[in-house]
Amino acid sequence: MDLNADLGEGFGAWQFGDDAALLDLITSANVACGFHAGDAATMRRVCALAAERGVAVGAQVGYRDLAGFGRRHIAYAFADLRDETVYQLGALEAFCRIAGTRVRYLKPHGALYHAAATDEAQAAALVAAVTGYDRELPVLCLAGSVLAQLAAGAGLRVVAEGFADRSYQPNGMLVPRSAPGALLTDPAAVAAQAVHMATRGTVTAVDGSTIPCPVESICLHGDTPGAVHAAELVRAALVEAGVGLTAFV
Repeated sequence: MDLNADLGEGFGAWQFGDDAALLDLITSANVACGFHAGDAATMRRVCALAAERGVAVGAQVGYRDLAGFGRRHIAYAFADLRDETVYQLGALEAFCRIAGTRVRYLKPHGALYHAAATDEAQAAALVAAVTGYDRELPVLCLAGSVLAQLAAGAGLRVVAEGFADRSYQPNGMLVPRSAPGALLTDPAAVAAQAVHMATRGTVTAVDGSTIPCPVESICLHGDTPGAVHAAELVRAALVEAGVGLTAFV
């Protein structure tokens, strides 16, 4: 099982999360590419730290929305979203090359992640960006989403992702962040959900029902309070359950 986290989400003097500590615990790093968060210095630093630790680097592409942290929906034209995605891939790739590594996959962030799960036009723009840039790049996304379907249809590798620290709706979609209980804050509950995903391929939805959740990668959000402690518990719980941890690429 792969364990990933969103990193490099500071900007200028503003820093979010403990990237260095999380890189000691995860196997894949979703690095912000400067649109929803991150900047050149941050990208360079995180890529170097990831390379030193042998952690796979993925491009976490988002809307051009620093003020909203990429969590506000933007109605993009197809070509604009495609090209801005390629732009972000190229920016992160440059810092990966300097660090002696490379971009290993793509994952959308925030509002773009949710839009691509249901919006065919935005999902298609992301697929077009990947196929144009590098068809060998896997797409990390929600299992069963529109993005997953279109990416698979285009011949791209789709890696199904589950969230240890997010609540699920009965239809398999994430509870919107604007809704109560969208984020799991109890580290023990976060670890338990990760183990269920990894060993049973299921998750308990907010209505108490058990829904399928077969995943290859489990995500933790690095910007939430207590993220490092939660990641320590998740990693320990997975190892105790006999789940080997390794990057999916």
